[in-house]
Amino acid sequence: MRFSGTLDAAERAEFVPFVLELAAASGAIIREYYLGGAAVDLKPDASPVTEADRRAEDRMRALIMARYPGHGILGEERGTHLPQARYRWVLDPIDGTKAFVSNCYLFGTLIALVRDGRPVLGAIASPLLGHVLCGDGQSAWIGERPVRVRACARLEDATLLTTDHWEVFRRRDGAAFEALSKRVRLYRGWGDCHGYFQVATGGADIMVDPILNPWDIQALVPVVEGAGGRITDWYGGDPVDADSAVATGGGALHDAVIRALNPAARP
Repeated sequence: MRFSGTLDAAERAEFVPFVLELAAASGAIIREYYLGGAAVDLKPDASPVTEADRRAEDRMRALIMARYPGHGILGEERGTHLPQARYRWVLDPIDGTKAFVSNCYLFGTLIALVRDGRPVLGAIASPLLGHVLCGDGQSAWIGERPVRVRACARLEDATLLTTDHWEVFRRRDGAAFEALSKRVRLYRGWGDCHGYFQVATGGADIMVDPILNPWDIQALVPVVEGAGGRITDWYGGDPVDADSAVATGGGALHDAVIRALNPAARP
């Protein structure tokens, strides 16, 4: 089952260039701060935030409100605007702020367009590399180049990624996850949105996050599905309003991952 909506030709022609505009504008701000020792504040949930996060989101919000004043917005740093609008933009200006403030380049900007409650267009933008991976649930591409997940049918042949190993233990069945990590061919912590980029472009086979927010998830769904992969919550359900995600190249591999993560649910 696919969870993203369908983007029609007129919407694609209108909104894809605008997504690239948002990515370029936010990326220019973020690059100003990278390696610059930006001051780090802690939010109430103890997650870090910097002026780069705030300014990048402010810039995207300003562009959206100027171009589409009737559209809604949900952003990680600035909250909700017109939440009942048919079209809503969901923004995470820096997905992977912990990486960003640690001078690691495995972070990105997430941009999603949601129509009638379902994401129809998503982007994973890399401000440092300058590429933008877009997906509309039917296809995925970087520039003019289409991308696809790679074929992998067995856990023993798979590359598994996650953002935080110990967060799995805090939130889900840690022992089951550790058993999975020992079963796969390769296990690495190339996480945050970069892990989903790797799955969608055929560089990895499994990416899991035990805890996510709406601004983390919406863009990922049309990207992963557009690349031919599968994305669900931790238990195999609808990821769109979930608080976790499992992305794979699809097929039998995804089912095997869900079974491995949730052994207590086996009949």
